Amino acid sequence: MDERFNRWLLPPLLALLFLLIVYQYVSPACPGAACPRRPPASAARRGGGPEEREEEEEAAAMPRLAAKFPFARGELCRRVRFDMRGRDVIVFLHIQKTGGTTFGRHLVRNIHLEQPCYCRAGQKKCACHRPGGDKDTWLFSRFSTGWSCGLHADWTELTSCVPAAMERRSCAGNRTLRNFYYITMLRDPVSRYLSEWKHVQRGATWKTSLHMCDGRSPTPDELPTCYEGDDWSGVSLQEFMDCSYNLASNRQVRMLADLSLVGCYNLTFMNESERNMILLQSAKNNLKNMAFFGLTEFQRKTQYLFERTFNLKFISPFTQFNVTRASNVDIGEDVRRRIEELNFLDVQLYEYAKDLFLQRFQYSKQEEHQKNRLKRREERRLLREQRVHQWPREEAAEVAVTEDYNSQVARW
Repeated sequence: MDERFNRWLLPPLLALLFLLIVYQYVSPACPGAACPRRPPASAARRGGGPEEREEEEEAAAMPRLAAKFPFARGELCRRVRFDMRGRDVIVFLHIQKTGGTTFGRHLVRNIHLEQPCYCRAGQKKCACHRPGGDKDTWLFSRFSTGWSCGLHADWTELTSCVPAAMERRSCAGNRTLRNFYYITMLRDPVSRYLSEWKHVQRGATWKTSLHMCDGRSPTPDELPTCYEGDDWSGVSLQEFMDCSYNLASNRQVRMLADLSLVGCYNLTFMNESERNMILLQSAKNNLKNMAFFGLTEFQRKTQYLFERTFNLKFISPFTQFNVTRASNVDIGEDVRRRIEELNFLDVQLYEYAKDLFLQRFQYSKQEEHQKNRLKRREERRLLREQRVHQWPREEAAEVAVTEDYNSQVARW
């Protein structure tokens, strides 16, 4: 009885097992442990699955800048093929009270370099030699070459002095053409002006600045001093503002413009309105054509754009200091307006510079986002190809198992 029952039960069980195996073999293959759910209709309308939706959401989340000035693509895309082993040189134009001292230290102490700058303890200057034993320097700045073209040399001085200064530093008879990449830092004009006032109030002077233009320094009549004695210690803000020939006013425009276009420091060379228009436009053009400029108010963005421009990486992130001596100065609205009037050229330059800076940052971020998106798409494509090649092997293995089982059933 039991033997006949087992004979009657065994064939249906074997048939059911065979059907389960066949169903698994002919059902749609799905890599992985579980099949992904079908994307909802909304995702299909947007043209893709989760990865595509994520890319679209990232793109939509990027802030859009309301640009004030139209700039061409070439003016926004700043990429320098900086050859540190060759004859390329970064020239740092250091404008007073723009955070240039901090940025200058970043250049000599905070960049990943094949051959780091050699900085001796207790000394301000560092030796920034090129890799490979070349004693030539790749950086022209206060903390590398010192004030070789004068204390806080401006654009007019640097462009006429740097090539000759670099030749004097090189070996005798080794005359080489170099590529000079100018960089600088700018700051909000009111904050910068207040910071300079506090600095002068503590006794700082720049009396040793040369102010060279067209081969000579200005005469005392062309550039009078605002004080008598060694310094202007203890000067009040009102006194500081009342000096009509105070170089603190519109300092950023003056230091970035080509002063030879307006007769240098000779104020009788042309009328004031024409002089101001030429100075402002020259400063804008020189700033735009520099390899790089940063803004004190945007430290992290400044770091990001410098790294993208020169393909160099800083070791430590920049720090944004929101509390400064200038920020601690409590001034009324009337004093602020007076400072803006005294620096009306700098105000216009900074508005232009800030718009260009933020447009460059946004352009670089969008470019980086697009590059990463294409990279992710390529990675997904390669992954799909690997899975397509892998599926036939998995199916062949399942067929082999099925055939082996059928042979065993036949023997039974």
